[in-house]
Amino acid sequence: MAENGLALVEESPEAPRAQRLAIETWAKREAVEITSWQIDVGVSGETPIAERPGLLAAYQAIRDNKAGILVAANADRFGHDELVCWLIERAALTQGAIVQTADGSRGPARTPEQPLVRAEPAGELQAFSRGALDLARAYERVTVRARIRASLAEKKARGQRIGNLPYGFKLAADGVHTEPDENEQAVISTVRALSTEGRSQRAIVADLAARGVRGRTGAPLGQTQVAKILRSGT
Repeated sequence: MAENGLALVEESPEAPRAQRLAIETWAKREAVEITSWQIDVGVSGETPIAERPGLLAAYQAIRDNKAGILVAANADRFGHDELVCWLIERAALTQGAIVQTADGSRGPARTPEQPLVRAEPAGELQAFSRGALDLARAYERVTVRARIRASLAEKKARGQRIGNLPYGFKLAADGVHTEPDENEQAVISTVRALSTEGRSQRAIVADLAARGVRGRTGAPLGQTQVAKILRSGT
């Protein structure tokens, strides 16, 4: 008895007709009856799941057609990102279907002589759960870093302090915002002027020391600090 399958095709540089032919060839070889075709237009493997109407419709069609397999021409049609691929497969499993590709790049490992056997969704879900925690943790780290970067960018745009005060600035009277430090700004101007004259960083360090210029710790500015000033653009 043929297994019911559902196919996902994308309108992409790889012609949909070629994808369909690959899936039909696979289905005939594996004795799978494709009961529904879903097409995503103008998307790629990098498009978020929520912006892929064909894929979302495929999940509904899995239930309506009692399909046990969601198949695409190749793994790129599902996604390029590991997390996105996992979410796609997890969603299919919750609807009672496993994910396959016509080119064999995704799906249960087997030899050419073995028939395609649909795994029980519960067993597949157990297998996926082994790596789910690590994947979830990795995703959480990414989202946390993104939130931190966004927060820091917002604070910077507001002129608020972020970490250590950059050379040339000091904390304003409100204790939140920063403002230029006249003495350090004068040192920055001197460093740039000397660099414009063609002086090496080592020569600039020597010149500053001769002028009695000191850093925040009370020690003469070193070459590393001079290099940061020249790179900072402040």
